[in-house]
Amino acid sequence: MPPVVGLLLVVAGLFSAQGTPAAPPPAGRAASNAASAPEPRAPNVNPAAVQGAAAALHRWVRQSGGKVGVVVLDPEDGREVAAVAAAEPLNPASNAKLFTAAVALRRLGAQYRYVTGLYGEVRGDHIDDLVLRGTGDPSLTVDDLEGLCRTLVGMGVRRIEGRILVDGSRFDPQTVPPAFDQQPNEWASFRAPVSAVALERNTVIAHVLPKKKGEPARVWFDPPGVVAQAGSFQTVPVGRGQDLRIDWRELGTGIEARLAGTVAEGLPKLSFARRLDDPTLVSGRVLKHLLQQVGISVRGEVAVGGQGVRRRLASHRSAPLGHLLAELGKASDNFYAEMVFKTLGVGPKGEPATFGRAASVISDWVRSAGIPDAGLRITNGSGLFDANRASARTIAETLAAALRDPAIGSEYVAQLAVGGVDGTLSSRFRTVREARFVRAKTGTLAKVDALSGYAFIRGRSTPLVFSILVNGISDHPAARRRIDRVVESIVDPDPATRTSAAPDR
Repeated sequence: MPPVVGLLLVVAGLFSAQGTPAAPPPAGRAASNAASAPEPRAPNVNPAAVQGAAAALHRWVRQSGGKVGVVVLDPEDGREVAAVAAAEPLNPASNAKLFTAAVALRRLGAQYRYVTGLYGEVRGDHIDDLVLRGTGDPSLTVDDLEGLCRTLVGMGVRRIEGRILVDGSRFDPQTVPPAFDQQPNEWASFRAPVSAVALERNTVIAHVLPKKKGEPARVWFDPPGVVAQAGSFQTVPVGRGQDLRIDWRELGTGIEARLAGTVAEGLPKLSFARRLDDPTLVSGRVLKHLLQQVGISVRGEVAVGGQGVRRRLASHRSAPLGHLLAELGKASDNFYAEMVFKTLGVGPKGEPATFGRAASVISDWVRSAGIPDAGLRITNGSGLFDANRASARTIAETLAAALRDPAIGSEYVAQLAVGGVDGTLSSRFRTVREARFVRAKTGTLAKVDALSGYAFIRGRSTPLVFSILVNGISDHPAARRRIDRVVESIVDPDPATRTSAAPDR
């Protein structure tokens, strides 16, 4: 069995191998923008239906004042089944994560694990300075840190005589990804900063549980040891709802949350997440709190430093990168995407990672793979805000290159959402969910809808690749219905059976 086909069969679990994938098209292959595409060699595909659905989307988008790019291609021979405005650079929104995931798998490998460790010198029952050092793990949790603390307890450590030092030098000091400053006053967790030592996605969460009428509600914060509470929420009679106000203030020693308002008795626990402004010392403050919780006293304060301390006392390894990437492809998590993206920006001699170097690594990979890249602009790794530009052809060829690469093909497909089943596609493509025909990455901004991925087809051992980008349209439901029709025309040529066959309202 050819290696690429074998990988695809493991991921799809649908088809038996039929035929051998052709070699990738040569670099710089000219692709047509014509309204009609050459007849594909793929069985069970109706190119006229696919081109018709793409053309219908194009007409609607243009009439609505927007722009669109569509490409459907056969990765076995590089032929385009359908194409509309394929070369026009557009904002890909979260389809930018497709580049991040592909290059991360290629450069780091699916088995790559981030390491977070405690470093120092044990002297009897104490350590002078204890260093917390990270390499950019986006998945680090309080439980992981507590496990490191318990390792020290097992080693007989009872005191930290010096300071807790946080060594985040794996990344440069820029914690705000490019273009995130377009919404500086947005405090939602999706816009969290990045850092080499990042805990609980660099967010804090306030939990509120009402008590009996007239009593202050119970309030606590995660992660612990970071937020100081001022004020309270009063519990009011049943049926009065909630009127909660939290004024978050950054202090030199942590964060202060000033509480005011009311919450009704009988309501369930309420939780409010907020991104950190400066994550530099937060993980160190949590570590200090956890050390004290397990019985290790800490005399000194939390500070930045410790780069020269090399003796590792305890370490935590993340899940493999291939597993973590599901947060990009299925969940479309911006924090994970930017952390993985910046990891790619470590210098050739171990210099601190930068966003600019990461962007260059991705652009260089696209060019080295022979992918058409006219108009390509990579600025950040998540696609958030007005940051990136890519054409449908560039994205489709990237998907095809990843599919053909036996080192990353199966993991790359597996990290994508499955139509009608999970992730950001759980409520779309319901009529084909049992067959799991659609594996794709969504993209959404205020006036952007995108969908790019793979369409598995009965009778074929390899899927077709598609990329659909719509810009300038704010009616997301209408745009998605028409985007889905293009994909459904690939996997299900019979209009009578399609989810989106109902007339638009």
